[in-house]
Amino acid sequence: MNEDRPKLVQVKALPGYRLFLQYDDGVEGVADLSDKVGTGVFAPLADEQIFSQVAVGPEGGVVWGDEIDLCPDALYLQVTGKSPEHLFPKLRELQRAHA
Repeated sequence: MNEDRPKLVQVKALPGYRLFLQYDDGVEGVADLSDKVGTGVFAPLADEQIFSQVAVGPEGGVVWGDEIDLCPDALYLQVTGKSPEHLFPKLRELQRAHA
């Protein structure tokens, strides 16, 4: 894992299948998961009691037990509106090389 990327330090379930997220670089925001909840692997999260059991996992991701996890980088991008190149500068280098 890139040590320069922000690390998730807090996650809290909010009404409407949303998550409050806080990162170690000071970024805080809300990610809306309502379009995912209840479908596929996220089906169990339709139960609000299960959804409320969200936590920061041992690897730094957003987890619900051992069954469901979300990438903290993808949620960071959703919260900030930044592009993947912001977190992964090598993507920018690859794009330039292929341009």
